[in-house]
Amino acid sequence: MSLQECINELKQALPQEAVLLDEPMAKHTTFKIGGPADCFVMPSTIDEAVTVIKTIHKYNVPLTMIGNGSNLLVMDKGIRGVVVNLNERFSKIEQKGNLVYAQCGALMADVSKFAGSCSLTGLEFAVGIPGSIGGCIFMNAGAYDGEIKNAVKSVTAVDKNGKLVHYTKEEAQFGYRHSIFQDNGDLILEVELELAFGDKEAIEAKMADLTTRREAKQPLELPSAGSTFKRPPGYFAGTLIDQTGLKGLTVGGAQVSTKHAGFVVNIGGATAQNVLDLIAQVQQRVYEKHGVKLYPEVKMIGEQ
Repeated sequence: MSLQECINELKQALPQEAVLLDEPMAKHTTFKIGGPADCFVMPSTIDEAVTVIKTIHKYNVPLTMIGNGSNLLVMDKGIRGVVVNLNERFSKIEQKGNLVYAQCGALMADVSKFAGSCSLTGLEFAVGIPGSIGGCIFMNAGAYDGEIKNAVKSVTAVDKNGKLVHYTKEEAQFGYRHSIFQDNGDLILEVELELAFGDKEAIEAKMADLTTRREAKQPLELPSAGSTFKRPPGYFAGTLIDQTGLKGLTVGGAQVSTKHAGFVVNIGGATAQNVLDLIAQVQQRVYEKHGVKLYPEVKMIGEQ
């Protein structure tokens, strides 16, 4: 069983433009960093996604799943095996009463705005989250004291054998920046969200306020993977880094943002190694000054 046989079968099963070889991952992450994926596959239907997963499992090829690539640092040598990307080709959003159904490739901001347009409240906090809803479910993303788990009713996924699996909120085992999907490798396909009806103007006003606050504080003008570090208990990572005097600290093309110290940004040509070296420096110096250990929130994948 070989990667090449797997690729040949995927090419037969999917449209030509949906299977790319040696695809630079820098094109598919918000950090704009990352070496090539051996094979990059973009299914656009549930049937195609099931076929892809079955084929990869059949040939026992390494599988990596990504959404919008907004919380990823891909290593400089890239990713071996097959990367499955569920993006804008897989992003339908629908409403039925107080329920919203979103395919995993839909951007979280779009789902939030869609809910608001339907006078549904409960997703205002997520209007500024840059990832796909699949990625948000995978890591139980949150912002402004809200977490996606609070809105989830159920999740539909496909397991490595190509079987569709349905999870209730409880079965998804949400925790701080964690879900069962980080442990079991199932591919998230669709999310069912349960929201409440509210005042449309009030919902949209709250989203506008959060957007303004985010734009004022965060370095959205430069590529990044969002907040670089998890929040340490009792502290804020950005505040600790700022108090250590590390704003603007630079390694190669990677820099601790001068706007918000909780972000590492790509100021131009940054490599994954630059980012890793910068993270290590920040961790060491914050620990030396404050005695607090910082742990990366950004997910690191691929070969160094």
